Amino acid sequence: MEEKLLPLTSDYVFKRIFGQEENKQGLKDFLESILDEEITKIEIRNPEIPKNFYDSKYGVLDLKVTLNDRSIVDVEMQMKNENNIEQRDTFYLASNYVNELKEGEPYTNCKKSIVINILNFTYYKRNEYHSVARMIFEEPKEEEKVEMAYKEEDRYMTKDLKVHIIELPKFKKKNPKMHTRLEECLWLFIGSDEKVREASEKNKEIEKIKRKLASMSLSQEERNNYEYRLRAIRDEADAIEYKTKQAKEDGFKEGIEQTAKEMLKNNFTIEQIQTITKLTKEEIKK
Repeated sequence: MEEKLLPLTSDYVFKRIFGQEENKQGLKDFLESILDEEITKIEIRNPEIPKNFYDSKYGVLDLKVTLNDRSIVDVEMQMKNENNIEQRDTFYLASNYVNELKEGEPYTNCKKSIVINILNFTYYKRNEYHSVARMIFEEPKEEEKVEMAYKEEDRYMTKDLKVHIIELPKFKKKNPKMHTRLEECLWLFIGSDEKVREASEKNKEIEKIKRKLASMSLSQEERNNYEYRLRAIRDEADAIEYKTKQAKEDGFKEGIEQTAKEMLKNNFTIEQIQTITKLTKEEIKK
């Protein structure tokens, strides 16, 4: 029986595969398919897996890459929805942009900052699986328009910042054929054996990644690491859910108690307050 491949939708597996120097060409092919541009050279800035990777409290296993045009690309595979994509991506964009500028350098030396977020869940209310966001100018108010005779207006406030969002459930729902390199690559993430086989036949880099993934999947140590990471993410998600539920319950209880106080001030009877709030006589008297 063939060993089931570890999923590339795991941030641990994603970084173990694409963070290796020997798989750099596959990473380059994948980035080209997303950015829709030719890349002549890439440098993986953080290939190592942190020792505390199994504890999701220490952050995501993102992959930071420098391109030949000096752009800084932060690639992140997200398994669980933590409802913070806007803040997270903005932070990564700004951090890369600011931290790469050395003291005393002019602002014109700032490098382009790109974030690629691959989501294993649906997040934005948009009718596409690959969304690209940039800082664009809003349409002006009519009373603020000035006739400057520009044949073509600037659309972007800056072209230095860009975010790519890929939502895998939307891709799967669309169920596209493999007309583009991006479609070929994404089927490697979520495709059936048949889809992955077809993608491998069309793209030699995908075939190489598939072989590396198969080799990694045979390692008991790698499978254990994958399970540790998955369990940590699940535990944290459960903890967040519990805290959220507890906060709602505490807030609800506080609201009920406040209602009871107001009713007492307005001379409602104990029985009336019991009927409305469902509190006991002892709780109301307290």
